[in-house]
Amino acid sequence: MKLNGAQILMKVLQEERVDTIFGFPGGTVIDIYDELAKTDIRHILVRHEQGAVHAADGYARASGKTGVCLVTSGPGATNTVTGVATAYMDSIPLVVLTGQVPTHLIGNDAFQEVDIVGITRPCTKHNYLVTRVEDLARILKEAFYIARSGRPGPVLVDIPKNVSVAKTDYKPIEKVSINSYSPTYEPNTKQLKKVMKLVKEAHRPMIFAGGGVILSKASAELTTFARKIRIPVTMSLMGLGAFPGNDPLSLGMIGMHGTYRANMATAACDVLIGIGVRFDDRVTGKTDCFAAQAKIVHIDIDPTSIRKNVTVAVPVVGDCRISLQHLNRMIDEADLGDLEAKRNPWLRQIEEWRRAYKLAYDQNPEGSIKPQYVIDCLYRLTNGKALITTEVGQNQMWTAQYYHFEKPGHFLSSGGLGTMGFGLPAAIGAQAAFPGKPVVDVAGDGSIQMNIQEMATAVEHGLPVKVVILNNGYLGMVRQWQQLFYDRRYAATCMNCAPDFVLLAQAYGAVGLRAERPSEVEPVLRKGLETPGPVIMDFRVEKEECVYPMVPAGAPITEMLLA
Repeated sequence: MKLNGAQILMKVLQEERVDTIFGFPGGTVIDIYDELAKTDIRHILVRHEQGAVHAADGYARASGKTGVCLVTSGPGATNTVTGVATAYMDSIPLVVLTGQVPTHLIGNDAFQEVDIVGITRPCTKHNYLVTRVEDLARILKEAFYIARSGRPGPVLVDIPKNVSVAKTDYKPIEKVSINSYSPTYEPNTKQLKKVMKLVKEAHRPMIFAGGGVILSKASAELTTFARKIRIPVTMSLMGLGAFPGNDPLSLGMIGMHGTYRANMATAACDVLIGIGVRFDDRVTGKTDCFAAQAKIVHIDIDPTSIRKNVTVAVPVVGDCRISLQHLNRMIDEADLGDLEAKRNPWLRQIEEWRRAYKLAYDQNPEGSIKPQYVIDCLYRLTNGKALITTEVGQNQMWTAQYYHFEKPGHFLSSGGLGTMGFGLPAAIGAQAAFPGKPVVDVAGDGSIQMNIQEMATAVEHGLPVKVVILNNGYLGMVRQWQQLFYDRRYAATCMNCAPDFVLLAQAYGAVGLRAERPSEVEPVLRKGLETPGPVIMDFRVEKEECVYPMVPAGAPITEMLLA
């Protein structure tokens, strides 16, 4: 049957079981929107194209599906770049659909023309410019396949207006095959045997789990592996929830703002098993000193990530879940008793580090609100079951430290790119994926203003996201660095003329609440969580509170500044 490009796009979206699209219309995609309105695919109209990509990203992180967004050409397309780069850095599967001027005008500086394929080439897993309607179905199917397979990532498809209206014969594509692209899922068994040999010989082993564990849905396998052979587990920011945060073997987060016990254990371990991690600079600190006594195992589906930042003794290219399934089958029950005795001194040492420096704060009932206390209360009132998004900065780190994530897919945050303005639209995406679950965006008073316009999106579409603002009147993390390393010269970090967030919430048709004293924190949180619809909660917290521990840039991760 003959279909035009817009109709083919709808067919492919339905074949890929896409139920929600986030977007903003314009001239080059008007025909696509006309066809979209005839389907049962839910479209969520955002207020800014950056919000569309972050919302699709949040939807993907929460649901495990591929997120989809649709925008017009020119500024509509360029407004997506930050969101695309955010997803790329964190390996989130997205298909970003952009409109383009007709093919005969490309290169003529036509109205709202921009080379979005060229612009996004460095920050997409792959991208396409569709020049013939006959290629559209194949390209779309390839885009979804590439986005979700191997190491996931965003794929951008640029569709000129004439391609969306031109007609061609349409036949569903049953299977995608790309000769130049074939991810390795099955690990090399010989390499896994080397891993097990190291594990059995080790006296001070440790697992470092990252976002790849969550993306490959390997959390259950990781938990089984760690508990069976009694190995403590630390997690990257992106890996939080990959292993239960309250498990006795959990060391919490590693790195610049990681726990004391996690960083000290990394320096002392003799075998470090990295699973689905990148060993980025916020984790390693000074690389020469990172896990200097350890033989490092690196399990990852992306071969280009292995040996990129650290020296690796045993590389394993393969899917994290499949690799852990193989390792679990290799565990000899007869060896477990010997391993128990071998591990006990190591676990006692880790317990001593835990007692030596716990994550803690002192909340004076008559003093200012401590931001850590707000997160603590939020954790208790939600029983740790909420989907939590964050902005970037101090709010993000306090959430990572004090909200103990028990399950994967419950902590949604911009890790690699560190994008302010991510949290609110990501919360909207997560809420769209799970309408019945509590979704909370923890924000700073600076970062929330980056995409505050998306409150209108939440209100219009009945998405009851809750926003918890840790309002200290500063761009907090930059101010912290200025306090510690620049003699308190707070250059351009004081947030003068900040809005009244309670009135701002009301202006959007949401509910606004405020707490100014410690005694008001729990009642405001309780009321905000119980109130139907979107809510902004403004917590006036201690202005010069810092995030500790903190590793200064370029220092070994054992050289922590402690409160």
